[in-house]
Amino acid sequence: MVKVVGHAGNLVFGKLGGKYVMVMQGRFHQYEGYEMSQVTLPVRVMKLLGVEYLIVTNAAGGLNPQYNVGDIVFIKDHINFPSLSGKNPLVGANDNRFGTRFPSMSNTYKKELRELARKISNEMNISSIVHEGIYFASCGPAYETPAEARMLRILGADLAGFSTAHETMVASHCGLNVFAMSLVTNIVIVEDESPRITNHEEVLETSAKRSETLKELVTRLVTELE
Repeated sequence: MVKVVGHAGNLVFGKLGGKYVMVMQGRFHQYEGYEMSQVTLPVRVMKLLGVEYLIVTNAAGGLNPQYNVGDIVFIKDHINFPSLSGKNPLVGANDNRFGTRFPSMSNTYKKELRELARKISNEMNISSIVHEGIYFASCGPAYETPAEARMLRILGADLAGFSTAHETMVASHCGLNVFAMSLVTNIVIVEDESPRITNHEEVLETSAKRSETLKELVTRLVTELE
């Protein structure tokens, strides 16, 4: 059961834009005590049910100084810190039904899907708040320290969050076409002794304000998928 505020914990089947869809309202997180295999299990279930495209959304902190709260960022690559430190979601016996033992991750986020989403955002007149960037995934639940945030900028990360990268790695291993986007819900604090404090309430407030825009963007994207 998902216990995080803002994650409904529902699994919904239906049609959207003329396509059959499977929708997760919320996700599992490592910081809730789940193993990586449990966190990514829904992706493998989707593969077995015939899903071809995975559209992932998340709330993230903005590291890129050009980003503002409320901006939407199409993820073009990620840095998965848990994976680099031994918590790779593909560790363990490989199931050949899903993919090869040693998969490439060089094309996890499909460029053609980002281009389609960019076209749709132009049609929606929201291009001024849309970017492409690199997502840094950590375990959570604690937010980044200023020193950690400065390090992430040096590494080239534009966003920071607690999810997504392990899900998209498994999706890529399964051969799914992946599109992922972040809503910048807060600006990551990089200054020492800053009076600002990052909190989950800020994340929920920004998510609510942009919810209709994100719904329309996802609906149009699904509608135009081949």
